Amino acid sequence: MSTGGRGHLRIYLGAAPGVGKTYKMLGEGQRRLARGTDVVVGFVETHGREHTAEMLAGLETIPRRILDYRGASFTEMDIDAVLARRPEVALVDELAHTNVPGSRNEKRWQDIEELLAAGIDVISAVNIQHLESINDVVEKITGVPQQEKVPDRVVRAADQIELVDMTPEALRRRMAHGNIYAADKVDAALGNYFRVGNLSALRELALLWLADRVDAGLQQYRAEHDIDSTWEARERVVVALTGGPEGETLIRRAARIAARSSGGDLLAVHVARSDGLTGANPTKLAEQRNLVEKLGGTYHQVVGDDIPAALLTFARAENATQLVLGGSRRSRLSTLVTGPGIGSTTIRDSGDIDVHLVTHSLMGRGRLPRLRGSLSRKRKIQGFVLAVALPPLLALLLGLGGDTLNLTSNVLAFLFAVVVVALVGGMWPAMVTAIAGSLVLNWFFTPPKRTFTIAELNNALALLIFILVAAMVSTVVDRAARRTRQAARAAAESETLATLAGSVLRGETALPALLERVREAFGMTGACLMERVDDDELTEVWRPLASAGTLTCTRPEEADAEIPARDDLVLVLQGHQLEADERRLVGAFAAHAAALVDRGRLSEAAAEAKPLAEADKLRTALLRAVGHDLRSPLASAKASVTSLRSDDVEWSDAERKELLETADESLDRLSRLVDNLLDLSRLQAGVLPVFTRPMAMDEIVPGVLSELGDDADRVTVDIPHTLPLVEADPALLERVVANLLANAIRYSPPERPPLITGSALGDIVEIRVIDRGPGIPRADRDRVFAPFQRLGDTDNTVGVGLGLALARGLAEAMHGTLQPEDTPGGGLTMVVAIPTAQASEAPVPGARERSGDTE
Repeated sequence: MSTGGRGHLRIYLGAAPGVGKTYKMLGEGQRRLARGTDVVVGFVETHGREHTAEMLAGLETIPRRILDYRGASFTEMDIDAVLARRPEVALVDELAHTNVPGSRNEKRWQDIEELLAAGIDVISAVNIQHLESINDVVEKITGVPQQEKVPDRVVRAADQIELVDMTPEALRRRMAHGNIYAADKVDAALGNYFRVGNLSALRELALLWLADRVDAGLQQYRAEHDIDSTWEARERVVVALTGGPEGETLIRRAARIAARSSGGDLLAVHVARSDGLTGANPTKLAEQRNLVEKLGGTYHQVVGDDIPAALLTFARAENATQLVLGGSRRSRLSTLVTGPGIGSTTIRDSGDIDVHLVTHSLMGRGRLPRLRGSLSRKRKIQGFVLAVALPPLLALLLGLGGDTLNLTSNVLAFLFAVVVVALVGGMWPAMVTAIAGSLVLNWFFTPPKRTFTIAELNNALALLIFILVAAMVSTVVDRAARRTRQAARAAAESETLATLAGSVLRGETALPALLERVREAFGMTGACLMERVDDDELTEVWRPLASAGTLTCTRPEEADAEIPARDDLVLVLQGHQLEADERRLVGAFAAHAAALVDRGRLSEAAAEAKPLAEADKLRTALLRAVGHDLRSPLASAKASVTSLRSDDVEWSDAERKELLETADESLDRLSRLVDNLLDLSRLQAGVLPVFTRPMAMDEIVPGVLSELGDDADRVTVDIPHTLPLVEADPALLERVVANLLANAIRYSPPERPPLITGSALGDIVEIRVIDRGPGIPRADRDRVFAPFQRLGDTDNTVGVGLGLALARGLAEAMHGTLQPEDTPGGGLTMVVAIPTAQASEAPVPGARERSGDTE
């Protein structure tokens, strides 16, 4: 028992039933018992496995609690008895088990939580398919929905998780030897759930899930112990992307590095500036993200103004072992002007992370950064005009004051002029003003006047400081103006993107909505997404996929702007030329448009393939199921007729009669099968004739009992004569009830015969066919109405599974319904609901009313 107040949980995790989880759990219990630990068995299910049952020897077992539910008895773990016994360790199998209604907790993992809270250590077991997060993935792989589920947090919170592993081949051998399931279930299991592909996929899921859990534990340990250094437990390769053309080369190189190490991870990261002002090409980034994901990696985006620091922080947080960077595109002259680049700084500060500097074709081909502001040309012209006009005007005004102002006041006045010019025209007009102002101050206001000679060092220092301050102020003002304009631009772009995303999500025709939003956002007269068609070997042929507004061009080069979305898709705009920043934003829209085209085509392909797949599935099931049912009656009838025609054997009258009866029964079975198939096909085609009329429910009873033959004696009939008339086709309703009763007879115990009864509820009359058989799980109730489905059957000796599918179809053809319910005390109740004659006003489409018909 744990000394810390709360017990410890140890879980054995398996990929599939039969890998040995319970065996390992009991083995651990035996080991601890031999060590002197107080161990009890709270609940263990051996499933009839001999070797597992042997492991219970010597272990104290807490008696189970018996619960009655719907007339049947079930056993569950007696949690109160375990708590009263207070062992040090409790062995509790099947962590994901759902308790029988009436238990204190709904799930067994909740029982285990109580034991842990009481300070009792628990050892349990669970299969990977029961974890909530991957339950849907398992269903896609195996085709079997899992009803028993346990939250991942319960398993992740375990103090110890041990994987019980076994290769698919070894597990199938165990199955074939009868060590997992009973002999009569082995073939079905090997051919369905226990296929090699299923087991391999489940095994991989278990290994990956446990590896992620181990990795999370490692990260937690490193965080708790303030370990910043990289632990090379697994190769993690981080590739830095800028959205440049060299990105694809870097990604493929990083993927090859990761592939050299088994289990290596590939992570791509793009560092965006904190102010959102980035020169990255969004189209390129989207393409590179797709490439990363295709190569099995993950894409991340972090924010940081110091790119080397942001890269290394991300790499260390992910416990990366290697970092891949592209060689700088800047020229040597640019490096000399602006200092060391990102690669050099990253290598210097990388510590124990290996940095790969990958060369590419664009290295060193950059130019010096362009020194330009971000103000409009009109404002720059206004600034230069002020730069030329303000110094002489200010000199004239200051000269009118005579000697009342000293040099300091004059310098401050010209500094004010520099700031005004900087606010209007930016840095370069302000620099012109500063230079002109210094010359004017030197000529007019600095002794000796009317000369550029400065007599006093103090005046020379004042002019020098004026020039430096003017340059600094003008630079700051210009940079602030640039940032303000860029921020406003970024805000406008963000708003446009947000509006675009909202309109696309709300609209039913996403691509036209996207093009219309682009056209409106950029003030264009027309927008169109064109696709290249390779119909002509000499010239490119383009066809429009969607358009908005008015567009007169038929080829991309005829438009005012063409933005490639990918090799064969171009977004063309007509109205005016785009600026460079606008082209970058439209590039993101073009990438989105290409994704929408791909998504639409995939949806269309899926929609076209679905009917074919359903038809193929139905045809395959038909051939598989009907094969036996056609051969069996034909073979029986043929054998009987051949025997009768044989001259080698003298048959007695009794034997001849028996052979004729066998042939007659076989042909009747064949006739019913063909009738069901034809009726089902007519139902699916919507051409089954339905002749409804007002009728009493007890009219169908004689026909139903007659069709059941000798089995009719096993049916209890309790249909009140006071039921209102229903609007139905007597022949079809008779077939519905006969099919349901035939199923009920097949599954009902001999001592508990099926019951047919009826009741009225408003404008509906319900016929209930009640049996006391095993029932149908809720998850399978829709499947039993699909053609060629027989739950629990492993052969075709009882029919091809058309009965319930045909019964529901016939009921719905008469505006009725057929639904299953649980029988109180155990079993299944099929409820046929038919509208009364007064409630039925509109005839069934395609039906012909027959008045005056009698049966």
